[in-house]
Amino acid sequence: MELTIAHLYPDAMSLYGEYANITVLRRKLEALGVEAAVREITFEDAADLSGADFIYMGAGTERRQKAVLNAAASLGARLKAAVEDGAVLLFTGNAMETLGASVTDAAGKVWPGYGLAEFTTVETDRRDPGDVVAASLLWDTPAVGFMNKCSATHGITSPMFSELPLGFGNETEHGPEGYVSGNVFATHLTGPVLVKNPHILDFFVRRLFAVKGWVCPEALPELPHQRAAYEVTLRELRARI
Repeated sequence: MELTIAHLYPDAMSLYGEYANITVLRRKLEALGVEAAVREITFEDAADLSGADFIYMGAGTERRQKAVLNAAASLGARLKAAVEDGAVLLFTGNAMETLGASVTDAAGKVWPGYGLAEFTTVETDRRDPGDVVAASLLWDTPAVGFMNKCSATHGITSPMFSELPLGFGNETEHGPEGYVSGNVFATHLTGPVLVKNPHILDFFVRRLFAVKGWVCPEALPELPHQRAAYEVTLRELRARI
């Protein structure tokens, strides 16, 4: 069994160690007998997404986010085509904002997004760094993580998380957060989301098996210490709610 992971702009959009999401996903897949090839796409590349089964982009500074939007104006059509061909997509941090119709920066300049969704993002003078506990309809276990954004995202009717008991959602404190549509997933959670949340990692592994038409084991292998670390983090964050 083989699949291809496309990691978009790891040189520019890996502000909080997002590369670890690809590392842990690949490690989990290999434990299941899947050979996962990683295709890193940089500014110098033509963003070839053909044959990609999983597409990922992490967070960057506001400046680097705009550089990615500017340099890869044609990426939207390629992302849409890849998703239509069955690829699973996950964007985290402010990479999420690029999937929408536009991003308006703090100076009022409007940057066209990739257009996979109709939502819009407006940067604000308020920055909301902090830990997060997030509830989702996609899985029973809360997600934990970190968020550091200075924007509000409007027009999302299908969030990835139904509410944030701890943290700032798309538009409001404790409100819904992220975006999901079919195999397109996005959240402002930054850093190694899949490392911190073994149940989310399992979710994407199962989704990849499903789109490839493979039979997924009912019980997935555990990576050392991952679940114990998650439980400690959740316990500590819940004490602050």
